Amino acid sequence: MTQPRIPFNKPFLTGRELQYISQAHANHHLSGDGPFTRRCNAWLEQAIGCRKALLTHSCTAALEMSAILADVGPGDEIVMPSFTFVSTANAFVLRGAIPVFVDVRDDTLNIDETKIEAAITPRTKAIVAVHYAGVACDMEAIGRIAERHGVLLIEDAAQALMAAYKGKPLGSFGALAAVSFHETKNIISGEGGALLINDARLVERAEVIREKGTDRSRFYRGEVDKYTWVDIGSSFLPGEVVAAFLWAQMEDAAAITERRRQIWRRYHEAFADLEKSGRVRRPVVPAEVTPNAHNYYLLVRDAAARRRFMASLMADGIHSVFHYVPLHDSPAGKKFGRCPAPLPVTVSVAERLVRLPLWIGLEAEQDYVIERCRRALQ
Repeated sequence: MTQPRIPFNKPFLTGRELQYISQAHANHHLSGDGPFTRRCNAWLEQAIGCRKALLTHSCTAALEMSAILADVGPGDEIVMPSFTFVSTANAFVLRGAIPVFVDVRDDTLNIDETKIEAAITPRTKAIVAVHYAGVACDMEAIGRIAERHGVLLIEDAAQALMAAYKGKPLGSFGALAAVSFHETKNIISGEGGALLINDARLVERAEVIREKGTDRSRFYRGEVDKYTWVDIGSSFLPGEVVAAFLWAQMEDAAAITERRRQIWRRYHEAFADLEKSGRVRRPVVPAEVTPNAHNYYLLVRDAAARRRFMASLMADGIHSVFHYVPLHDSPAGKKFGRCPAPLPVTVSVAERLVRLPLWIGLEAEQDYVIERCRRALQ
């Protein structure tokens, strides 16, 4: 298959990644929790304002740690959107819990806070708020619901680093939050993630879970004279090479985010008239939200229109993609989860959404992408 001239994603390098990887080797520390890992953890703690940040080998790993820290077990329920990546649900299914899927809002495509309470039962242990496309959920409303029912609030902030709600960074609202540094994200390390901990009561156990169920972190701080197996856990640490690469990205996080926002704004302006004429719908960003320009999507009329649109772009050498098959419609979602009510917005959005290329360097090709999109949508 011929590769499209304009890919959907192209990983960005600041230019210091290989230098820092070489430094990691010179430090004679390539396993987890070396100097670069500590720098990345500290950067996240400062940028987010969380109590503790722990790098992980993926956002999936951070979500799996969240499930353990939430003490979920067989029969427990977790309220979450169906319009999300499989890791959001799978982390809790691995502990025996049941994902309870609710619909998303028509504007932001985030979990509909007005539908959450009806999905809560005495078996509910947590609500997972997924910030789609780096646009915040209504964290005040969701936080009030979680507090009223005494359930844990967890943020799936995989797409949301450097985004905010009412001026407060995403990842700082839930007791726990998970972020991603996958190569498709804004700040990258190839594969990678982090667990952000805002509830101080969970910090010590999170360190244990991440270190294979041992109190090794306490041993290295001199708090115990030897470390041993004290809890369940696994090897959730990334290697120092990954952290070194990531540190180069974190140093330029503000500049990377601003360049992506410029590309996002160029798209948004270019399609305003098509939205006005009813041909597409553009992303909606509420006034209280500061997005991070993780992705730019268009909603077309129906599934058939999407197939024609994407085929036309591919013929012009432009790789666009759709997003999730709703989890409640997937084979595993039907087996492991449940829906207390229909999800009409989720079903509609999943059939109509098209994500356009958005990566640093696209600026030179963006006018061409826009022109071909406009032509395909006439």
